[in-house]
Order: sequence, then structure tokens, then C-alpha cells
Amino acid sequence: MHLQRVSLSGLLGLLIVGLNPPGLRADPSQTLAQQNETLFQALQRGHGLSDEQMQAVRRIFAGSRSIGQGNPAVTRHPVTPEECTGKLSQLGIHYENPTFEKICNAKYMAPLYDPAKQKPEDAKACIDQFEFPDLPCTYPVVWVKAREAAQLCAAIGRRLCDAHEWEGACAGALEPPDYHFELARGVAPEEAIRRMRFAHNQVASAHKSWSYGPDYRTGICATNSSKNADCNGGSWTACGSNTYPTGDFPACKSSLDVYDLNGNAAEHMNLPLNESQMSSLGSKELGYTEMKGSWFIFDKYRAHEDWCRWRAPFWHGTRVMDEHSHANYHLGFRCCKTLN
Repeated sequence: MHLQRVSLSGLLGLLIVGLNPPGLRADPSQTLAQQNETLFQALQRGHGLSDEQMQAVRRIFAGSRSIGQGNPAVTRHPVTPEECTGKLSQLGIHYENPTFEKICNAKYMAPLYDPAKQKPEDAKACIDQFEFPDLPCTYPVVWVKAREAAQLCAAIGRRLCDAHEWEGACAGALEPPDYHFELARGVAPEEAIRRMRFAHNQVASAHKSWSYGPDYRTGICATNSSKNADCNGGSWTACGSNTYPTGDFPACKSSLDVYDLNGNAAEHMNLPLNESQMSSLGSKELGYTEMKGSWFIFDKYRAHEDWCRWRAPFWHGTRVMDEHSHANYHLGFRCCKTLN
């Protein structure tokens, strides 16, 4: 493979972590709409999307006042896309992978499988190698509701991942779903999620790992940025989405070659309470919101657990397709795709 050549917001809003980083401020003269237009062009060019697909993407963005790569007026990125591209070029790193592209029938997706029992060609699904828009050296899309994330995945022929798929991508082995649906019967959704989470984490915690290995480390992922000094409640006007370009930390990857699972932006995923809510089985109604991963300040403040198979508390929890599902400045998503 080419590479081998080389909310949470309410809780965290109470904490001021560092000062504005000295990196590049997003151009404050550029409106969010102008910023997004550049994003749309890169998205269509990078993934070969049809005009019809792009019209669907544009409609979803048009329905939001905030989806994008952060508020240009307050966002300060530590690294520019050009610096990311230059660094990777100097290192001789290229993220294109013809083998994966053939399996997934898409660029920048990785097969999901269990290497102990299967080969990449045996995969039944693939996952984005980078956070949406799934293009290397591009800032992730944030301020996106779970509903909008699911809709955007569908618009480009993909789907929002189930929690266990993200966990498998991170841990380096896709395991069978373990949602303990029996614990959800006859109780309210919030209680069901509490019970299911406890049962899952109790077993999974015996084998903690991160995308890059078995021990927690700093300095390896996109986790050394900062919150804006006046970001104290997750507001649009005070909290910059101070992310790095995706893929800027090539060592921050799982053994399945999926990047930025730890750090940069946390990610929306789907948590089903029964089989009919499983995205991986074709559900369109989907289940409940599950936040995965960590985000860009974790070298300075480790706000919560972020090992691969950890399932988070029901922070800002709703149904995924709820019109009022949560969005914030450090929360993005990535997509999966079922293979025929």
C-alpha cells in the first residue's frame, strides 16, 4: 500500500483550554457560503460526483446556517492545506490506494474486515479513510447535525456508519455487532442506551486500544490545537473549529488504514436499539446518536475517554434523524458504504 512507503460542548464549555493557536485564521472576509462553494468544488472533483449528487449536497447545506469547516470569522487552523500537502510530498506519502479503490469502488475508502479471518477482498462494507468530505489535506466539515450527516452520506451514495463499524475501523478488526438489544426491550431509549453501553464497555474495556496502538499517546494525532480563549459555551460566534487538515498526521491511523479516528473532530455515528435501526442492514430510519473519537485539544485537555471500542454517554442524545439533533464546532462525521 502506498502509505507504507514511508455534548460534550456543554461540559467542555466550562473549561478554557489554552489561547488561540498561532496558525492560519480562516479568511474572515470570506463568508461561510463562499467557503462552502470552494468545498463543493473539491468534493465533486475529488469524488467524481454527478451534478445531481451535488445538487442534493447543496440542498442539505442550504438548510443549515452553520454547516461547513467552521465559522470563518473565529476559526484559526494550526496548519494550512498547502502545508499538509507539502509535508506529505516531502515524506513520500500518497493516500491513493488502487487496491482499496477497486474493492470499495470509491476513492479514499477502506475495507472493513477482520484480518484474523479475512482478506480485504472479503469485506462487506467500507468506511471513509478521512472525516467528511473524505479528502486528504482538507478541513473536516463540522457544525453538522446527525440528521444532516446521514443525509449527506446518502446524497453521495454512502450511509452513516453503525457504531460497531467505526469501532472496528479504529481497533483494526471488524467484529460482529454486540448491541445487547435484549437490554433495550421494555424501557425508555435513554435507559436502554445506558444499559447497553455499560454491558458493552464492561467487556470492551479489558482490551483498550487506540487507532495507532495499544497505549494512549500524545503528539501522534491532530490533538494539539486549542480552543479560542473566549469559547466558553460552544457558541458559533466565539468557538473556532480549529482543526487540522485531514491526513496531516499520517501515523494517526489504524491497521485498516483509516485516519484521524482519534483527534481533529469527534464524529457522529448511529447507535441502533434493534436490528431495524442498523444502517449496516439497510435501515433508513436509523437509531440514536453516538459520538465517536476525540477532537483537536486532547493533547492539552483529555476531556473524555476515546479508546476505539468505547461507547460514550448519551450526550445531547436524540434519534439520528431528529431535526434537532446536535451540532457543534468540533463534531463532524464520516460515512460507510455497503458493498454488493
